[in-house]
Amino acid sequence: MTAPIGDSRLVLIVEDNEKNLKLARDLLQYHGFRTIEATDAETGLRMAAESLPDIILMDVELPGMDGVTALQRLREDAVTAAITVVAVTASVMPVDQERFASAGFAGIIVKPIDVKAFPGQVRGYCDSSRAPQ
Repeated sequence: MTAPIGDSRLVLIVEDNEKNLKLARDLLQYHGFRTIEATDAETGLRMAAESLPDIILMDVELPGMDGVTALQRLREDAVTAAITVVAVTASVMPVDQERFASAGFAGIIVKPIDVKAFPGQVRGYCDSSRAPQ
């Protein structure tokens, strides 16, 4: 028997859309990830510092503080600075992708998420974050 894709890695999902959040959570849990969820950036920042997840999936368009600002806050805090953060967004124009890359996101997962590819995408970002620099 092969190990599940997620290998019980902890994923923090920061997403304000309930359906998107539930889909991501259910898919990841089914594939062996552990998940914690936040529906706004402020809660996500607190949970990141408390739980130190392996990866954060950050919606870019959030109520209040947006995902780019939240990423900057994570990077400013020594406790959370090294956590891999992936933008999850429907904004896929080249100018958006450049903005997210320059902000420091490890990558982008496009919404709506591809249910077949999503668990492997998340695993890939987890693996690349653990590789020796």
